[in-house]
Order: sequence, then structure tokens, then C-alpha cells
Amino acid sequence: MNIEIGIIGGSGLYAMPGFEVAEEVVVDTPFGKPSDNIVVGKLAGKKVAFLTRHGRGHRISPSELNFRANIYAMKSLGVTRIVSLSAVGSLKEEHKPLEFVIPDQFFDRTRGRVSTFFGEGLVAHVSFADPICPHLAEVVHAAATGAGVTAKKGGTYLCMEGPAFSTKAESNIYRSWGMDVIGMTNLQEAKLAREAEICYVTVAMVTDYDCWHPDHDAVTVTDIIANLTKNAENACKVVAAAVAQMPSERKCKCGSALEHALITDRTKIPENTRRKLDLIVGKYLA
Repeated sequence: MNIEIGIIGGSGLYAMPGFEVAEEVVVDTPFGKPSDNIVVGKLAGKKVAFLTRHGRGHRISPSELNFRANIYAMKSLGVTRIVSLSAVGSLKEEHKPLEFVIPDQFFDRTRGRVSTFFGEGLVAHVSFADPICPHLAEVVHAAATGAGVTAKKGGTYLCMEGPAFSTKAESNIYRSWGMDVIGMTNLQEAKLAREAEICYVTVAMVTDYDCWHPDHDAVTVTDIIANLTKNAENACKVVAAAVAQMPSERKCKCGSALEHALITDRTKIPENTRRKLDLIVGKYLA
């Protein structure tokens, strides 16, 4: 298959209105199974692959996600751009519930998650100073503006382990560090997408203020679910507009992220590792 655009849906986003489903694809990867079958079809007239991050029915906790399988599966379908949607809490008054943030930085507070395809005899160090594809971020931001959805470009997404939310002490520390939003999933996706030479952008959908906010205790689960639903409606508008506006040619550096990243002597790479990562590095080892 040659499906250039991938969409990863987060909490509250399990389907896409206007998405013309063609088929479900079962993908096996060297890293196990992805979160769910990948649904492929057309959106805004373009081929798209849609994956529910936590599985249909929201069965998989952030700490249990097989990030490598999810990104590898997208790569195997030919995906070169991923728009990732994620429910987040706000760490700044200016990022209000029902608004979106398109972060350009991440800060890692996870523990022990695997966030690389490499190892087992093949070492690579990709550049990750700028973890989001700037061109893709521009497309998504323009799409949000055109769809009438408030989306602020730039900021830092703090990725925590979960599944419990932050303590007030942690939340206030993160605010003192200048973090913008907090979530549990997108950092590993961004790292693996970079290694897979896939353009990646996060649409962080604010559902609530984190527990630092004086009104936090007044927020109910019902409120959060209502915000998730409204955010999902807006996300669908933004994604459809972004897909429609997506240029055919990539002019960023994401597609050559591994060009100078492979460190291992080519003659020392184990054959089983070479085979396992052929989809990722094959063009550099030919």
C-alpha cells in the first residue's frame, strides 16, 4: 500500500466523520501488534490510514502502548506524515479547555518506555532538537484557523508516565519550568516517527486545567467527557482541512533523518537486526 497520511486518534477520538472506509488492515510487525487494526480509506479525497491509539473501547493504558508497533505499522503502509491527536491538561491559564495547542517541543517524564527502533547491534542517534515537523505544523495550524478552531502554535508538551494524573506539587513544578500542556503518549510517537523518517505533528486538545488550577476541584468527570466530545468534533474538522491542504511534496528534513545517524560499522550489523529494521534503514544499508 502507498498511503501517505496517517492519523493517530487519542482519547475521545475513535472515528472520523467524512472518512470513507475502504478496509481494515491487520498489520504484524517485528515489534508485535499495533493498538488495533488500521482503518484505511479516503478523507478529503486523499488516502489516509487511521489508528485508534488506545484500541477501540479504550483498552490500552498509556504505559502499555506498543509505540514501536504503531509507528512501524504506519511506515509499512507507506505513511510519510502523521497527524497525532491527544487529549491534554493545560499548565497555563492562556491554554483554555476546548482550545488546541500545536507544541513544538517535548519534555520527558516517562520511565522505562522503549522509544527507539535501534539496538541489538545497530546504533543510531537521530537529531531531536526540533521534534515536530515545522512544515506539517504550519499545515495543521492553517487548517485549524480556516476551520474556526482556536489552535496556538508552539509550546512544550510534558509527557508524564501516568496512568494517575499529577500531584499538585508536580503540576506546580511543571508550571515553574514553563511547560504548556501535559499528556501521557506523544513523546515516544515523535521519537519513533523521526527514526522512521516520518513527518510528525501533535494536536494537543485541552480538556481541562491540570490540578494546579484553583477551580480544578469543581471539574467533574462529566465535564471532562463533554470536553472530549467537543474536542473530537473540532479535531475532525481540523484533520479534514489539513488533509485537504497537504502538499504532495515534502520539503522538510524529516525524510532524511537517518542519513547521518547510523553509527555502527556496516560490516558489524547482525543479519537478524538488518532484516528486522530493513523497512527503517534498508535504503542506507544497500
